[in-house]
Amino acid sequence: MASQPTRRQVPGGEAAAMTAITSTQGSGPAGRPSVMAARGLPATPGPAIQVAGLCKKFGHVAAVEDVSFSVSYGRITGFLGPNGAGKTTTLRMILGLIRPDAGTAAIDGNPYAKLASPARTVGALLDAAAHPGRTGRDHLRVLAAAAGLPRHRAAQLLDLAGLAPAARQRAGRYSLGMRQRLALAAALLGDPQILVLDEPANGLDPQGIRWLRDLLRTLAADGRAVLVSSHILAEVAQTADDIVVISRGRTVAEAPLGDLLAARPGATLEDIYLELTTTPEGAPS
Repeated sequence: MASQPTRRQVPGGEAAAMTAITSTQGSGPAGRPSVMAARGLPATPGPAIQVAGLCKKFGHVAAVEDVSFSVSYGRITGFLGPNGAGKTTTLRMILGLIRPDAGTAAIDGNPYAKLASPARTVGALLDAAAHPGRTGRDHLRVLAAAAGLPRHRAAQLLDLAGLAPAARQRAGRYSLGMRQRLALAAALLGDPQILVLDEPANGLDPQGIRWLRDLLRTLAADGRAVLVSSHILAEVAQTADDIVVISRGRTVAEAPLGDLLAARPGATLEDIYLELTTTPEGAPS
């Protein structure tokens, strides 16, 4: 992304605890260079995620035809598109879960399969699945052990996600919103510098959505890159710095949110999104 507008102020409260848990130096714009240096990143890093010409067919169906975009450190990128546009398939190709027919996807300059420490580089939320017979604490402990991460991260992230009181409750008894919070905690286990989140607000109540917004802002202010797919356009408009829109498996827009809105005075993100993704007949493209 070309421009780097001043980041919004990060509200205090629950999400502010993220600094104490995940960074060793200051957060926010003033502290970002030292934070990035502490993470072993250059002062002017390349893209956190770089996608170029991704294509994927399933049989005769083209799920993704030509998707390209980049995600920058210290910024939240909203990844938008109608159902069936290819968002989830694209995210799975970025994370090495699906092999593209053409094109490339790099995380911190490398394909996912070549990352030296995947869990410490990128955290992902693609669904809110958890073994129903395990407690929330045990779910995170199992994931931490599998990734070679310290056991104490489970307790830290349960607290951050507001799940400490339910830590010993079986995940099968969690509500959808609680399972979503648990999945976000799992994505943060490795203290990653990059996050890939598919519909993270799914199932959250208004309080949970506010918590998520504050958390994502805090992560970006700490120098991390956040790629978030969502259908909640009003929330994306309050949270994202940059926007990528895909339709019919192709990238149709990529720009800072401020630039998109400035080009259409009086228009909302929803107005712009609908113009980009709706056919003249009124059906999603």
